[in-house]
Amino acid sequence: MATGGEPRAAAAAEGGEKRAALLREITEEGGFAFVASAEKAAADGDLRAAEAAREMAWEQLHACPRSEVGRAWRDAYALACLHVAALRVAGGGGDGRRAALRALDMGLIMGGDLLRAELEEAIARVVADRSRGCGGGGGRTELMKRDLADRRVLKVLPVKSLSCKQIERRSCISLEAFIRDYFLCESPVILSGYIDHWPARTKWKDIRYLERIAGDRTVPVEELITFSQFLEMMWSSDCSANLTYLAQHPLFDQIKELREDIMVPEYCNAGGGELQKLNAWFGPEGTVTPLHHDLYHNLFAQVLGRKYFRLYSASISNDLYPHRETMLSNISQVDLDNINVNEFPRTGDVEFMDGILEEGDLLYIPPKWWHYVRSLSTSFSVSFWWRTSIPPPQGS
Repeated sequence: MATGGEPRAAAAAEGGEKRAALLREITEEGGFAFVASAEKAAADGDLRAAEAAREMAWEQLHACPRSEVGRAWRDAYALACLHVAALRVAGGGGDGRRAALRALDMGLIMGGDLLRAELEEAIARVVADRSRGCGGGGGRTELMKRDLADRRVLKVLPVKSLSCKQIERRSCISLEAFIRDYFLCESPVILSGYIDHWPARTKWKDIRYLERIAGDRTVPVEELITFSQFLEMMWSSDCSANLTYLAQHPLFDQIKELREDIMVPEYCNAGGGELQKLNAWFGPEGTVTPLHHDLYHNLFAQVLGRKYFRLYSASISNDLYPHRETMLSNISQVDLDNINVNEFPRTGDVEFMDGILEEGDLLYIPPKWWHYVRSLSTSFSVSFWWRTSIPPPQGS
């Protein structure tokens, strides 16, 4: 079923492929400095790098008569203008919007046709911001900031991420629709907005609340520490160097007050469901759960932050090279962040679906579906595992 998020995700993937192909073409023409600056602008939000890339492309446009300028460099100039405009708008203020419009117009005038639609869409966004006045442009600015953030995300994700089949996204469907469309056929789905009423959605954003409720309680990370110590490590400046992760821990059995902030989704009743495990996942940006599968139906609730999920069907398990030891047979030997193609030659060509779980989303993962997870920000999640009395469909 088509949803509003799917066309946008498909368009983003197509746009990313266009840009990647363009940068490869510019590299082949010797434009290494341009490519380095353009990638730095996209990945780091570096305005100076964006301006440098635009200047380099501009010099190429004027190195010979216009009729002799190669198409790739005209498209490269348009790409640099898009980067400059996005960063100018993200900087805020009327001057930033005006500078963004100038850059976008120059991209239309001097650039090629490859990214013309993106230039026109960006202009429409900036004009809409300006028409609402200085106080009304925050939403569009945030969208452009998110666009830059998503480009940075692609730098840390496994190869081919967000370029293939996207996990289907639905909004608050009924239990009957969930059972009919996803549960019985064991098909993953993201359910948006279902947990927005949870007290956890607001309370857990307040570190003082978490410290008051659980600060003196001991939790297992790499060692036994208090929850307050864990929170301090989470928000410390060097947290990225020490990825502290409270993973798959029955925190809500231990700290009942936090359990009162969440509710078991009705979807867990599917198949005469009986809840087996209720676990917490709390950690900083960059934490990774390697490729594995579980034996239960799983509803994964993203309370705070964002996470990337990649899912593989249970039917292709052999191509993911599970460990041979019985105790580890649900864990793949493949490191998706650095696939050894000589040792695991089939994995790179296996079909998968993926997507980004936003705050307030639920993700249904059927039993034995393989999944890889990466936190894209500080993240607090809850997983609901349940077993059913309904046998799985034949062939699963």
